Amino acid sequence: MTQVSMTVNGKAVSGEVEGRTLLSGFLRDSLNLTGTHVGCDTSQCGACVVHVDGVAVKACTMLAGEAEGTEVTTIEGMANPDGSLSTIQQAFQDHHGLQCGFCTPGMVMSAAALLQDNPNPSETEIREYLEGNICRCTGYHNIVKAIMAAAGQDVSKIAAE
Repeated sequence: MTQVSMTVNGKAVSGEVEGRTLLSGFLRDSLNLTGTHVGCDTSQCGACVVHVDGVAVKACTMLAGEAEGTEVTTIEGMANPDGSLSTIQQAFQDHHGLQCGFCTPGMVMSAAALLQDNPNPSETEIREYLEGNICRCTGYHNIVKAIMAAAGQDVSKIAAE
């Protein structure tokens, strides 16, 4: 067993993990932050995206020990300090960028990373950025619309699919 310490959603946390424990498992099982979903364990679906030191990472491909000393943000840490939805979360709600909700945490986390790097992405740039996130329900149309709205763009530009 190995002791790991990191900051998660602004709070210092630590725990004892096996060397093979994935970050997704540590977040879900040790910290009870179940918003980080595990859909594939092979980095194909993107449901487990979190931010590690400000970079989008698939938590199912990172060992918890590799996150030692880092700052991790999960979907639970995306809300505003008063508990209200962040701009991105509100845009997903307003533009129905979700259906079953399983992929939503990873989509929101990926969208936040995209908008941090590119605050005014085109529809094509959004679609390309989301290639590592699978949604089996929505067809991505409303997800793209939500991300464009979160960026302050006119969503009427998106062609109907």
